[in-house]
Amino acid sequence: MPEDEKLEVTVDIEVIDTHFLFRQKTAKSEKLLDYDYKRCSGCGLCVELCPKKAIETGPLIEIATGLDAPPVIIDHTKCSFCGMCAAFCPVRALKMTVDGTDIMDMEEYPHLDSAVVFNDRCLPCLLCVKACPEEAIDVEFTFPGKEKIVPFKPGQEGGIEVDMDKCTLCGLCAVFCPAFVLVDKESKADDLLPFSDLPIDREKCDYCGLCVPFCPEDAIKVQGNFDEDEIRKIVPGITGDIKVNDDRCTRCGWCVAVCPYDAAEITKPFEGEIELIEAKLKGCDPVGCHGCFNVCPSKAWIIPADKKIDVVREFCTYCGACEKACHVEAIGVKRSSARHTPVAEKSWSHEWEEAIRSLTAGERKRPDISHTVSVEKPQKKWIEPVVKPGINPEYRKAVDERISRISVLLGDKQVRRTWEKKDTKTAAKAIKKKIEKK
Repeated sequence: MPEDEKLEVTVDIEVIDTHFLFRQKTAKSEKLLDYDYKRCSGCGLCVELCPKKAIETGPLIEIATGLDAPPVIIDHTKCSFCGMCAAFCPVRALKMTVDGTDIMDMEEYPHLDSAVVFNDRCLPCLLCVKACPEEAIDVEFTFPGKEKIVPFKPGQEGGIEVDMDKCTLCGLCAVFCPAFVLVDKESKADDLLPFSDLPIDREKCDYCGLCVPFCPEDAIKVQGNFDEDEIRKIVPGITGDIKVNDDRCTRCGWCVAVCPYDAAEITKPFEGEIELIEAKLKGCDPVGCHGCFNVCPSKAWIIPADKKIDVVREFCTYCGACEKACHVEAIGVKRSSARHTPVAEKSWSHEWEEAIRSLTAGERKRPDISHTVSVEKPQKKWIEPVVKPGINPEYRKAVDERISRISVLLGDKQVRRTWEKKDTKTAAKAIKKKIEKK
């Protein structure tokens, strides 16, 4: 290759907020590895995958209990920008682009193959939106509200009630009419519903009756001055667009479990097992530590009434973050399979296959670098230590006498001033005068 065609490689790092941005530039391409340390759960898959050992784990136990630090540390000087870490990060804390294109959209880069899909049974409603632990689901409703169909008429008389045995707390009535008020509550892995009640603000209700045919569960009854047949002609259908943010979705399965209409379908990236080691649970303090709760991207951990701690296994994605965060080593995670896109026929296919195998095998065979050319480090030369010379008592006595004589002169301000001005003649006269006085 001619000298002017040699491929020059530059690698730099930039930190913006919680993102570490690593760039590799060549004459042919530019790769960007984006690591969001706040998004990282510390599962350590990237550490196990990296063929160059360019990624190390941080203080995971301390981070799990509150320390603000990156769960993994990337040495960009070792990184080959192969993309394995970004392709198999289960929470998308690591992303890599090649000339602006995400490698997840490029066929030559295999990656985890998982998805959440909403089928035609989806209304949509608010249940999965509010229950999602990662706020990865959004719904844009397209039906008109009550006010646009029948404007509010104050002073109307009537009655309204909700049959809570039929109501699924889907929240559609609250989106449709301001008279319905949803009472929020915290969703937990053993109690997914994000709402606790559905009271009615009767000052905002004019008993128009539109909510009766609008409710998908036929759970609302209204008494008022309206024609039911006419109301059914003008009530809108339940329409809207539901979207999943793949950068945030962890495929935990909360949406599947909370949906009363079986509208959500999920394909998880990993299958496996998770167990609690009873012999080591004696040292577990789930309230004081809370490490597994804090790192779990699926929010699958609970404190049941009859146990110290437990995990809802149907929500586990087997990433292993909790295992590494447990300071008493009471959690065991084993992956039995990993779903991924096909490995393209490339010169580096074997390396990707080995990386994928390590996701379930638990060990990583890295490239043989025994024949790599390396430059020997120069050996440090031994330098004899400096020996302190001996002191001649006669010389020391003579020096002390002269120092004592001159120290008196140094205490004279006139002598010091003329000396500092480098006026040697005047200084000599001052010294001579001083000595004569003595």
